[in-house]
Amino acid sequence: MSDDLGRVRKRGAIMMALCGVFLLAAVAGFVFYFQFGQDWARWAAVGALVIGFGAQIWFIASLRGSGKGKGA
Repeated sequence: MSDDLGRVRKRGAIMMALCGVFLLAAVAGFVFYFQFGQDWARWAAVGALVIGFGAQIWFIASLRGSGKGKGA
């Protein structure tokens, strides 16, 4: 795990901001799809969810560190 807590906090804040923005985009996409019948909005909402999950995976992967020079 990374020892630099400042970097972890910064990456966590970036991840939370990305997830929040893309969650709102996904909700808007589903509203456009279900309320207004716009077929393109379904794919936009799914894409926004994928990007949000990708941000979470990026954050978790960044916690692993390089693994070099560490004792077992």
